[in-house]
Amino acid sequence: MTDVKADPRDPRPLIGEPLALDLLNTRWAGTPVNDLLAGVEEYGIWLSSAGLAGRCEADDAGLAAIRQAREAIRAASQDAGDQGELSAQARDGLDAVLAHGRIRRTAGPGGAEDLVEADRPEWLAPWLAVDDFLTLLGQGGRRIKQCAHEACILYFFDTSQNGRRRWCRMAVCGNRAKAARHYEKARG
Repeated sequence: MTDVKADPRDPRPLIGEPLALDLLNTRWAGTPVNDLLAGVEEYGIWLSSAGLAGRCEADDAGLAAIRQAREAIRAASQDAGDQGELSAQARDGLDAVLAHGRIRRTAGPGGAEDLVEADRPEWLAPWLAVDDFLTLLGQGGRRIKQCAHEACILYFFDTSQNGRRRWCRMAVCGNRAKAARHYEKARG
């Protein structure tokens, strides 16, 4: 979880996951599926909640780039196995976003400093999200999970000690599943 305060306009049910998963969670269950990246104004809300509003501008070019990053991360998260191994197609999608930026190491007053540079401003947020996804994969692909509730499409990073968390939020999705099991049992 991040220490960034969510934008009060942010309507999403789960906020504060690592940047890559927070980006995936800009889509959540509903009929039709809710999408916080439906327009430039909504993209600005996500940037604000993600703590990137001061670094990235919400515009049409940025919206297109962040949607590309979201799709690449979604495809890779579904592709990654327990070992975090990605197919060539998933790697290509991530690399297409990463090609727009780099980390430049400089000597700072306290030692080495890493600066992220994007070739165009609209690629900074997408690059940061894909870079974060790769960092999460490095911590264990099995910890990147989609909620086990059949009606939920949210993602979370499982930080539980045993790695057995199943629900994005136990108070919502976990309780729904328990109630459904209880109802089925009571019906006979």
